[in-house]
Amino acid sequence: MTTYVTRAGLDVAAELAALMENDVFPGLGLDADAVWSGYAAMLTDMVPENRRLLAVREEMQRQIDAYVLERKGQPWDGAEYEAFLRQIGYLVEEGEAFEIETAAVDPEIASVAGPQLVVPVMNARFALNAANARWGSLYDALYGTDALPGAPEGKGYDPKRGAQAVAWSADFLDKAVPLAKGSHADVTAYRRDGAALVAEVGGETVGFADAAGFVGYTEEGDKASYVLVNNGMHIELLIDPSHPVGAAHAAGLRDVVLESALTAIQDCEDSVAAVDAEDKVTVYGNWLGLMKGDLAETFTKGGQEMTRRLNADKVLTGPEGGEVVLPGRAVLLVRNVGHLMTTDAVKLNGEETPEGMLDALCTVACAMHDLQKTEGPRNSRAGSVYVVKPKMHGPEEVAFADQMYGRVEQILGLAANTVKLGVMDEERRTSANLRECIRQVKDRLVFINTGFLDRTGDEIHTSMQAGAFIPKDEMKTALWLTTYENGNVDAGLATGMQGKGQIGKGMWAKPDMMDEMLDAKIGHPKSGANTAWVPSPTAATLHATHYHQVDVFAVQDDMKSREAASLSDLLMPPLLAGRNLTDEEVRRDLDNNCQGILGYVVRWVDQGVGCSKVPDINDVGLMEDRATLRISSQYLANWLLHGLVTEEQVMDSLKRMAQEVDRQNVGDAAYTPMAPGYDGVAFAAACDLIFKGVEQPSGYTEPVLHARRREAKALQA
Repeated sequence: MTTYVTRAGLDVAAELAALMENDVFPGLGLDADAVWSGYAAMLTDMVPENRRLLAVREEMQRQIDAYVLERKGQPWDGAEYEAFLRQIGYLVEEGEAFEIETAAVDPEIASVAGPQLVVPVMNARFALNAANARWGSLYDALYGTDALPGAPEGKGYDPKRGAQAVAWSADFLDKAVPLAKGSHADVTAYRRDGAALVAEVGGETVGFADAAGFVGYTEEGDKASYVLVNNGMHIELLIDPSHPVGAAHAAGLRDVVLESALTAIQDCEDSVAAVDAEDKVTVYGNWLGLMKGDLAETFTKGGQEMTRRLNADKVLTGPEGGEVVLPGRAVLLVRNVGHLMTTDAVKLNGEETPEGMLDALCTVACAMHDLQKTEGPRNSRAGSVYVVKPKMHGPEEVAFADQMYGRVEQILGLAANTVKLGVMDEERRTSANLRECIRQVKDRLVFINTGFLDRTGDEIHTSMQAGAFIPKDEMKTALWLTTYENGNVDAGLATGMQGKGQIGKGMWAKPDMMDEMLDAKIGHPKSGANTAWVPSPTAATLHATHYHQVDVFAVQDDMKSREAASLSDLLMPPLLAGRNLTDEEVRRDLDNNCQGILGYVVRWVDQGVGCSKVPDINDVGLMEDRATLRISSQYLANWLLHGLVTEEQVMDSLKRMAQEVDRQNVGDAAYTPMAPGYDGVAFAAACDLIFKGVEQPSGYTEPVLHARRREAKALQA
């Protein structure tokens, strides 16, 4: 039972008030009463508009449903459909050309291309891992994954496996930082020669093809660190002949360390299960620790107790002398929730208030502890707070977000546009109006990206009544999706984001399949994206190699003159359109979606785990969050609506897949089996998501998940 205290006429959860007043506001020059009064006024002024915008979503969906139902059975008329969408305001007129004017952006976001991690900030250990993933061992990333063929043999270090990693890394160095002559595989020594880094190859001293790529060094006896740079990304050569790996290398090269996750999104949204004031305090407390720099997590690993903290910066000596400092941590962005959900952590007139507004106030206030630092490790050396805002539908909602963060800046005494915004291009109305969405935040925009899962979920929900959708695997090659991916880059480049912000791509969902990732994910920098999501620090290190191979900004230059992605192609729903699926095709997709829904939901509802590696129907571990759940549940709701499956078939599949998920989790002591009763809260949540999927707002899963998680927590109390 939540206990409340009164602040400026608001009912504020006592634990939230304590966090803000005891840990956040002190040291910032903020008066707690003034902040709460400002926030109360903000809620009074802006909650009605928030509600109106949500009502607009529902009304537009009602009109679209009516439009397609009136034309059921008729050939699709794309031109007429587009005209209708303009008539109801779903599509807006595009204004004159413009460029964003965002200032004070850190280079990791503005001018260097590299990997990005997304991590649930509710889990302190994961949050620290992501922040510390700025640098990663290439040898370790290769040695411990399927990026190399085979696997380590025996216990302890396998020299043969190690030699594979060394050879792969030498080939990488030849491409990223080539020698003027010869190969890194043949180097017998690395050393300084005045202000230059040189290598010994075959008894000859050779320099690097790009001498300007030498950034700095440390040297202590026969140990050394030499740092080079290529395409803005750093590579560290660690020399240590006393180390077993270094001893086996002719040049004493112990490791190749890559600058990996340049940025990391600390997530308050899709990857967390934060459903009440208690959970929100955990979320904000961890973010505060990251911004203060004192977050620590103690845990047991391999029978030993360990404490993880934020890494220090790398301090080097420059080639000409003097100190060179390289950041030791990823630049952190925080993802707030969207406009839909409300929270009981703060109540106005006895009613829950928008969770996104509370996120805005609390996460920005926490980040002010970083802004006030003048020396030592900092998150933003440019003096900005980076917030990613998801699940916005169209320019009007983006403009509302701009106003909301402007209001927070006023409450907290920050200069206008201190808060920089990332706009996630994951809703259909945003994709179709992306340039106009960007216009609304042109003074604070630093990030746009694509997300296949959420975007597909909204694609299905928007055209739910139009017909049955093609199977999930086919969606990845659908015309609208290619158009969407290209259109996101087109809009970013057309609005001057190059050199000012990130144009991003989505997640690699298979954390154990690094060989496949190395082949596939180079497509992201080649597509003009200067960042893309990865599921782990190891994946970030391997994906970093792609940014050495591809000069993303040169790719973007070439793309500026290409023909813009077609709006008519973007708006074409990928329907079966009379095509019949075989019984086997239907059964396979039905089981696959049911298994995926249950595997994720049972951990979310019963254990409060918002993001984890969930085995799929083939026991392949996939990183799952609410976006995955949205697409699966909307698929089945759509197929139910159009008669491809029956309720009986879905329920039969759910029960069979529940047994499969129980089997996959048999080693988890905290897991509660769903079979044979099928009467638990988690199983009921999965049923709700499917059988009530048509009526869920925009097909979102949060209303069902939050209600069922609260129910489960009450039963566990």
